[in-house]
Amino acid sequence: MKKEMIVVLDFGGQYNQLIARRVRECNVYCEVHPYNMELEQLKAMDPRGIIFTGGPNSVYGAEAPRCGKELFELGIPILGICYGSQLMAYMLGGKVETAPVSEYGKTEVKVEQPSALFDGVQDDTICWMSHTDYISEAPEGFLVTAHTPVCPVAAMECEGRKLYAVQFHPEVMHTQEGMKMLSNFVYKICGCSGDWKMGSFVEDTIKSLRGKIGDGKVLCALSGGVDSSVAAVLLSRAVGKQLTCVFVDHGLLRKNEGDEVEAVFGPEGAYELNFIRVDARERYYEKLKGVTEPEQKRKIIGAEFIRVFEEEARKIGKVDYLVQGTIYPDVIESGLGKSAVIKSHHNVGGLPDVVDFKEIIEPLRLLFKDEVRKAGLELGIPEYLVYRQPFPGPGLGIRIIGEVTAEKVRIVQEADAIYREEIAKAGLNRGLGQYFAALTNMRSVGVMGDGRTYDYAIALRAVNTSDFMTAEVSELPWNVLGITANRIVNEVKGVNRVLYDLTSKPPGTVEFE
Repeated sequence: MKKEMIVVLDFGGQYNQLIARRVRECNVYCEVHPYNMELEQLKAMDPRGIIFTGGPNSVYGAEAPRCGKELFELGIPILGICYGSQLMAYMLGGKVETAPVSEYGKTEVKVEQPSALFDGVQDDTICWMSHTDYISEAPEGFLVTAHTPVCPVAAMECEGRKLYAVQFHPEVMHTQEGMKMLSNFVYKICGCSGDWKMGSFVEDTIKSLRGKIGDGKVLCALSGGVDSSVAAVLLSRAVGKQLTCVFVDHGLLRKNEGDEVEAVFGPEGAYELNFIRVDARERYYEKLKGVTEPEQKRKIIGAEFIRVFEEEARKIGKVDYLVQGTIYPDVIESGLGKSAVIKSHHNVGGLPDVVDFKEIIEPLRLLFKDEVRKAGLELGIPEYLVYRQPFPGPGLGIRIIGEVTAEKVRIVQEADAIYREEIAKAGLNRGLGQYFAALTNMRSVGVMGDGRTYDYAIALRAVNTSDFMTAEVSELPWNVLGITANRIVNEVKGVNRVLYDLTSKPPGTVEFE
């Protein structure tokens, strides 16, 4: 049976895959395609609905991306979001112009007309706005269904033509009833039944990998984190012993992590694959000597990361493919496509220009962290691995502010181990998106045993997030923070102060670097 599908047409917005992810949360399969895809190709996909994304352009500008007008005549329900709503208005005879007052952030939207899109939504609801232009006049035949004090057309629709538009972003968590709106579009307007589950992604991906790789040899970059572990097991299920997993111990791992990874994936582990552990600690410390700028550290770690793999590949013979556990937030933050560079991920933007492989395969590239975990459970990976704390590819190299040294690595490893232990004792480990200790480059005066100290400050971080695109600071119990701070100061040599990071994302990033 052919599965139901919603197609997202991308007009350059940062949240294109986030929209697709929200639709998949409704148990409906969703794919993202460029706004200018061939009409016949789109029709052949037989989508139940189409969603236009946001984008950075003005619809009336000469360089504005626009779809063909015939798209609106297909009879397929369309939901325009932000730029997508303005595009719909502009192409169908409405008026779009620079708004007298721009709207950014949480905004109260007033729903003024009954609508299938807003079924069950409060008349006054908080939505996330991000626009400079606005729809000043809706096209003929459209009903304005919502407004704000400064945005006369916050939502509009032409029910007979199945065309719907919202100026705000229902896909982001800051829009309080956004999921209800998207669910209404998918179920009440598009008529979907919800026949897609994460198991479908796992089965389709394994089948696709077998067909792509054939009898080729595959090298997998295994860090032991959630993403690379799921990628490795996917490949193991697809090609078995054609897969060699190389685990680079770069000396920037959490305490005891190298041995833990080997116990799971090594010769005594449960997975059909070849496992190689490379001790590259001194090599990395030498490369990072004197380097303090975080983006430069990421680039160095990324370049060395690939060089190690090239060397290992040559040892085992010709390798056709390199597999990595890249996930969607990595891609966005690395600035691939149309988004701005926030930081280079070692397995995305940090790659060297020349790589000795036919192709790099990233089977999780379009998934978010919680989707990766669901895929891991579908694959039968133990829960303690699936729910392991996320860990960046560059490791503690970016959780150490300033120059990386073996001594600094020891300090942050021990502090982080204490923090994770106390979080688990308090039963908070499964409720947090991410938590870790980082080593600041700040040294300050303290007093211990009636003596003066001049040591480092550790920063503790904990955030709540489902997709890692945005994150809120976790309000940890004071007693947990107090016990953790006391233990770190007393047990970790070289630390005399502990801080708690209260910065959300944005403006900060989840990592502390």
